[in-house]
This record gives sequence, structure tokens and C-alpha cells, in this order.
Amino acid sequence: MPADDARSVKKSAGAFRTISEVADELDLPQHVLRFWETKFPQIKPMKRGGGRRYYRPEDIVLLDRIRRWLYEDGYTIKGVQKLLKDGVSDDGDDQATPAAASAPEAAPVGDGKAAQLAALLAELKDIRALLN
Repeated sequence: MPADDARSVKKSAGAFRTISEVADELDLPQHVLRFWETKFPQIKPMKRGGGRRYYRPEDIVLLDRIRRWLYEDGYTIKGVQKLLKDGVSDDGDDQATPAAASAPEAAPVGDGKAAQLAALLAELKDIRALLN
């Protein structure tokens, strides 16, 4: 079966996904997913032989939430870390106090493109620090 046919097969909603499948689904590079694992301890894909990652459906939901907070809402990595630590969800179902979401380090860095650029810059600085 050609590779294109294999990719077109739909998995069940509860099936585990590889990092390439998750990256395609969330429109993110694989290295970003691996980097987020270092920044967000809540992301814990199952690792099999050779270190191959398998993401559970709840992992994908968490990754999508993090992606939206960083790229759409303009939060910094530290801001998202605080939101996750405080149990804040983006669907209005907060387990933390409302004040936790408005803490200065969790506040969005701006609107639109400026917020995306600021989040990307922070991510690049963190990657540079890891490489040094």
C-alpha cells in the first residue's frame, strides 16, 4: 500500500497517534512538540522502543489548548505554564480562581500578529538557551 493511502486511513478517536500524526493534525512542526515536552510537564506521551512517542487523545487535547494559548491568544510560555499549574482551561471550566488567569505573567502579550511574534520570540530564546 503506498504511503499516501496509509495516511488517508482514519484512526478511531481513542487511538494513539505518532508525533508526525499529531504534528500534522495541529499544524505544528515535530520539534515544537518535543520542545513543549521540556516546558510543560503535563505533556507525557507514551514512549516505546527507540523513544518513539505515542500521544493519547487527552495529550492531543492538551497540546491543542497550549497551541491556541500561545499562537492565537498570545500568551507566553511562562503564562501558559501558570495557567496549567492553576488548572485554568480555555473552555471557561476553570478549576483555579479567576484572578489566576489575570496574573501579570499569564497575561497575553498583545493582539494579533504582535502576540504571535512575541510568543515565537520567547520560544526561540528558550530553544537557544537549550542549545547553549
